[in-house]
Amino acid sequence: MQAGQLAIDRRTVLRGAGLIGAMALLPGCTSGAGTAAAGQPFFARVGKPIGLQLYALGEEAGVDLGATFSAVKAMGYGEVELPNLYGRDPAEIKRLADAAGLPIASLHVPAVPFAPGDGLTFQADPDEVARVAQALGISYLVIPFPVLPAGFAIGEGEPFPQAISRAFSGAERAHWSRVAERFNQIGQEMTERGLTVAYHNHNLEFAPLDDTTPWQVLMDETDPDLLKVQLDLGWVAQAGLDPAEQLRALGSRVTSLHVKDVAQGGAQSFYFEATPAEVGSGRLDWASILPLAAEQGVAHYFVEQEPPFTGPRAEAMAKSAQFLNGLVA
Repeated sequence: MQAGQLAIDRRTVLRGAGLIGAMALLPGCTSGAGTAAAGQPFFARVGKPIGLQLYALGEEAGVDLGATFSAVKAMGYGEVELPNLYGRDPAEIKRLADAAGLPIASLHVPAVPFAPGDGLTFQADPDEVARVAQALGISYLVIPFPVLPAGFAIGEGEPFPQAISRAFSGAERAHWSRVAERFNQIGQEMTERGLTVAYHNHNLEFAPLDDTTPWQVLMDETDPDLLKVQLDLGWVAQAGLDPAEQLRALGSRVTSLHVKDVAQGGAQSFYFEATPAEVGSGRLDWASILPLAAEQGVAHYFVEQEPPFTGPRAEAMAKSAQFLNGLVA
């Protein structure tokens, strides 16, 4: 490296992401082990790994993915979901994950880009999307956000949540029907290539829409064989709904969860007003929700947390892993 260039080594990245501090919270070094001794922990009982959606670690997680994967593995996670490709070749990402012993289970792929240069979206050639999935060694893709209404633009100085609220609060039912049609098309294209597509909810889909909700339109007008569900339990709770009831209503259509908690007393919201908490420190009843999910055949459980964080992101993720590794349910 030439003089003056920025040297980013493994420990620099770990420190920047807060991962070194999180090591003190690793499973086996905490009181969670005592809880597990009273009975078999849930994830050991059902034979499923605890997953992590790397979005929760922020964009710095992509600076040195090898270091990030190793640290995530050490926290007690057994697989990851990628929020994007971090501008990297997918084969390189798989090589780094394999070296850390951390399987990649899923990738978020937007239906359309939010901004130029956003990377892989479902506007790409379906064969290209399939090649990326093959290079990562996965068969599961997730659409992380609905198609934005025509003409959407963030105003100068306008906070993103306010812009989204403005855009979707004015969207008519016909917009959501068009979104459902596009999702069916994506699902068909990917199914033909041996891939499964799911849709990830936020809270905005549960806002009132005439005599229904956008969520109900999407569920009614998409083919469950073409579009599965990644149910984000935190956003469901943030919208004022019961996550267990949503799980029961959707049944086997839910193939993965975002295991996300909401702070005690967190207000109901429909447009990105999150009141986050580490898993196990909020108001969701995980000892009831997770066994129900397992009974319905949910295959993947990805921890995620929205900002704002009260401390380093990695410490929050380590606390969530600690709780889940010791949860007897």
